[in-house]
Amino acid sequence: MGSPPSSISRALASELRRGGVAAVSSPRCQHSVLRAPAPSLSPSSSRFFTSSAAASSAAGGGGGGGSSSQAQVGKENGSRWSNWLLFVPGAITFGLGTWQIFRRQDKINMLEYRQKRLDMEPMKLENVSPTNKDLHSLEFRRVFGKGVFYDKKSIYVGPRSRSISGVTENGYYLITPLMPISDDPESVKFPVLVNRGWVPRSWRDKFLETLDDAGKATDASETSVQKSEEKSWWKLWSKKPKDVEGHVPTVAPVEVLGVIRGSEKPSIFVPANDPASSQWFYVDTAAIAHASGLPADTLYIEDINEIVNPSNPYPVPKDVNTLIRSSVMPQDHLNYTLTWYSLSAAVTFMAFKRLQQKKSRR
Repeated sequence: MGSPPSSISRALASELRRGGVAAVSSPRCQHSVLRAPAPSLSPSSSRFFTSSAAASSAAGGGGGGGSSSQAQVGKENGSRWSNWLLFVPGAITFGLGTWQIFRRQDKINMLEYRQKRLDMEPMKLENVSPTNKDLHSLEFRRVFGKGVFYDKKSIYVGPRSRSISGVTENGYYLITPLMPISDDPESVKFPVLVNRGWVPRSWRDKFLETLDDAGKATDASETSVQKSEEKSWWKLWSKKPKDVEGHVPTVAPVEVLGVIRGSEKPSIFVPANDPASSQWFYVDTAAIAHASGLPADTLYIEDINEIVNPSNPYPVPKDVNTLIRSSVMPQDHLNYTLTWYSLSAAVTFMAFKRLQQKKSRR
């Protein structure tokens, strides 16, 4: 009756195999296969992948986090140093105020020392020599003595201003050697440099003119004598005088009351002395003594005699009260102290306010 069932089943199976192969090889079938959903993962496997991703992200960002923390630490250190620098001006001004306190005490001790020395009994100049005592132990001691002034060896130190009734006048200090009197036992035994006081500028100008005239007259007289000798050399019978005594003016002895002083300490703005041109800007005892032909250890005193002849008011002796004064008195140091402390308090307060503003911004 027909083919057996086994042959029919074999034919159907072969047809089905041909149709399956064709379906798989077609583009539509390939697209459906590619879009097939991925196999689902179990809960345990999903937890494993999640923890691995977190670990890898943590490992990748570890380097950046370390560098940012170091930068933050460095910034905090720099901010801390800048905060300390805000207090440096206050510390400096506080130190200057404290230094003024010590300077004030030193000035008080110095002025008290001078006052005690000036209150001692005056010493006789004939009993004082620069070799028997140290100058430091003699300074600011009052002395008196007798002698004669050697005016030709005077030195003018200045210019030094002097104010009288609100009018300022420039002048000089007149320093003259006080020479011993040979036949007077009460006179000084050694030459002494005496600062006789203040004189107007005209005194110095006249003195320099006198020196120039004297030098020219001496040169002219020497030249005339040499010429006369050359013209009359053939006069053998002419005889030179053996000794020609010039007219020596009589000089009255003077009594000096003064205070032993030392050399001045000039500031950096004072020019150097020029002895060759008679320019003396400050008192240098050794140099002035050398220019006057005296030993370098010659005593130097300042005249404080208050008795002044009205008919001859110059030189004007120094006021003894000026010896116990200073350009900066203790009261001035106290004012400086208050000023520096006030500045220290002000800048320190400003530093605190600045720190508070920084904290509020954070």
